[in-house]
Amino acid sequence: MFIYYGLAAFLILLDQWTKWLVVKNMELGERISIADPYLGLLSHRNRGAAWGMLEGQMWLFYIVTVVVVAGIIYFFHKEAKGSVLFGLSLMFLLGGAIGNFIDRLLRKEVVDFVDVIIPVINYDFPIFNVADAALTVGVVLIIIHVILDEKKNKKKVS
Repeated sequence: MFIYYGLAAFLILLDQWTKWLVVKNMELGERISIADPYLGLLSHRNRGAAWGMLEGQMWLFYIVTVVVVAGIIYFFHKEAKGSVLFGLSLMFLLGGAIGNFIDRLLRKEVVDFVDVIIPVINYDFPIFNVADAALTVGVVLIIIHVILDEKKNKKKVS
């Protein structure tokens, strides 16, 4: 169990450290190219949720995050026993949720900095951070867990 929470703690620390580096070393709006023009670091702030939705509704984010974190911890202790994949997915979600929650509490905005352009369709993907990436990985792992669990249950029935 400690290893699972250690993963969440690592993600929170990595998220906060990378955001600190961006705030400390980059001007707002500054972009550092990594693989021009497809990947770069862009100092950006977000006062809303994904893609800037619900901007300025911090009270809503506080409530939702507390409920989500409580739900993740509950499901981890009640439902994830015996499933490494489900446990890992929940810890990615926990680390991501808490990482962005810390920003909202301390800064009243979320620091985003990963800027990706998908060349095939020339799409400028919304700027994100380590916490956002952890949340995405957590959701993908839950989908994989559900698919594998469903296949396992179908084999038991037949």
